Amino acid sequence: MMDTEKTSPTALNKPQITSCRKKKDDDATFLEDLKDHMDEFINASMDEHESCFKKTVQKMFGMSKVVAERSTAAEEVEISLPLRTVVSK
Repeated sequence: MMDTEKTSPTALNKPQITSCRKKKDDDATFLEDLKDHMDEFINASMDEHESCFKKTVQKMFGMSKVVAERSTAAEEVEISLPLRTVVSK
């Protein structure tokens, strides 16, 4: 990748957070995919684990910011229920 691509305005405005998982075969069964995932995890370097962990944390905080913005943007609604008094004889 060229230096100009790394510092382009679109790259600076929207950080690209990708999955650390590299799926090898789209047609793989669940168990084959799981085995590949475990092999990747076991054979990954400490730098790869650290990078993936940072990406995951950034992604989680990014999602929590979106949820917080949505909840503050929504109108507050007050619900009140009428009180009922029951008198027994």
